[in-house]
Amino acid sequence: MLYDAKGFDHIYIAPGYTDMRKGIDGLMAKVGYEMGLNPFQEKVLFLFCGRSANKIKGLVWEKDGFLLLYKRVDKGSYVWPRTPGEAMSLTQEQFERLMSGFAIESRIKESRHKSIL
Repeated sequence: MLYDAKGFDHIYIAPGYTDMRKGIDGLMAKVGYEMGLNPFQEKVLFLFCGRSANKIKGLVWEKDGFLLLYKRVDKGSYVWPRTPGEAMSLTQEQFERLMSGFAIESRIKESRHKSIL
């Protein structure tokens, strides 16, 4: 399921670190209070990552209750934005990059060499 999120209208991630001991109620509170979003939205996936970047949790409202998803990769890790801030909305392409182990945002490093001309 976490390879393809085409059934979701929106995908949000919580940048920074999430305590992975949290269950449905704790993650619901994080969505509402810290992310400023409504956890009861249908067709919306909320994703969380702890300090160990090889595990993620997902939270989905399914009309009659919440679905808690948990994924741990055996090799590698997720490239997760660690700067805490507002929830990030992902495109399908960014979601696929994240699930494949790539950064969701391209970063261009500035050259340290100064032009001598």
